[in-house]
Amino acid sequence: MSRIRDINLWESGKKKIEWVKNFMPVVNTLESKYSFSQIFKDKTIGMCIHLEAKTARLALAFKNCGAKVVCAGSNPLSTQDDVAAYLVKEGIEVFAWRGESSEDYERNLEEVLKKEPNLIIDDGFDLTVLLYKKFSYLKHKIFGVGEETTTGVKRAKALLKDRGLDFPVVAVNDSKLKFLFDNRYGTGESAISSFMRNTNLLISGRTFVVAGYGWVGRGIAQKLQGLKAKVIITEVDPIKALEAHMDGFSVMPMKEAVKIGDVFITATGNFKVIGEEYFYDLKDGAILANAGHFNVEIDMETLEKIAIEKREVRDNIHEYKLPNGKRVFVIAEGRLLNLAGGDGHPIEIMDLSFGIQFLVMKWLMERGKELPKVVISVSEDIELEIAKIKLDSLGISIDTLTPEQLNYLQSWE
Repeated sequence: MSRIRDINLWESGKKKIEWVKNFMPVVNTLESKYSFSQIFKDKTIGMCIHLEAKTARLALAFKNCGAKVVCAGSNPLSTQDDVAAYLVKEGIEVFAWRGESSEDYERNLEEVLKKEPNLIIDDGFDLTVLLYKKFSYLKHKIFGVGEETTTGVKRAKALLKDRGLDFPVVAVNDSKLKFLFDNRYGTGESAISSFMRNTNLLISGRTFVVAGYGWVGRGIAQKLQGLKAKVIITEVDPIKALEAHMDGFSVMPMKEAVKIGDVFITATGNFKVIGEEYFYDLKDGAILANAGHFNVEIDMETLEKIAIEKREVRDNIHEYKLPNGKRVFVIAEGRLLNLAGGDGHPIEIMDLSFGIQFLVMKWLMERGKELPKVVISVSEDIELEIAKIKLDSLGISIDTLTPEQLNYLQSWE
């Protein structure tokens, strides 16, 4: 049975989902197009994802198109209980609640797999990894996985190299509509919005250190730049570092940045980006936050050990007092800033990403058993279809190539 602390929360969740539906024309269009035929009839879709209003809208679209949908959260602090309660009321099984322990988190993923899904939407690859570790007997039932994150795609490729895959994993994160819009504009806006909501502090004039200049990092940095912050980038990739320099940012190693930064936001997908060797050099009152998928980029385990005092100074913010007398503030326990401490990406951005996931699930259901058992890219046809639906919803028309122009582009002469 799905576990929700207070089923009476559902009315609040309903309002949230009704609100986001107004701004999700892509998902709405796909639901309208495929609900009559019930294309996912007799299929079970397992979702390990941040459970909030926008993801709930996707889950409901799948249900309304015939699927049995089973959900777990992909982060212990990102589940919104009222939204989860409404999904339960609407007949979707949910195994998640805000603040669940690590043990509860894994048990909830197990509950999803016990429902024997045919299709998986993963956000960080935890559900798929657990399937390989404890539910390998289900692998033959899986048509494929749609992986949402940079971290998850890396894990999928590592699994492919180490043990091989038994079904295709679609790297949704690597699609143009995902990294150009979701990772860049979505994270840029939602991470900074969450910072402002949680701290009530001014952006302008503050020195922010952004660790990593991938699509997520550059989105955050560019949003901060527009708000008149002083922005420093740390990188390990010389090409990305050069790009950050050309984009007008200061670039330096973390060991130098820790001495001058006021706020640090990690976005690398790696672990111990800010570790013990840096904690003591931070300015008194430095604020640490993480925009990477897992809570490993800030070495919270070590910070907990070396701190001589810890207290909650504001909702979702803890102060750690170090042996040298300095104070360090951490937002959302070092978990995903924009979701553990906010509402996640803007609605319109996730409408694009979830439109892709919808068509990827349809594609895998129809062709998954024929596709190579590797990490594969989203079909260009899917991306173009989603972009066209979005443009239509905005009332935007674009040019088309004439037959003569097409012939010119395809000619070698």
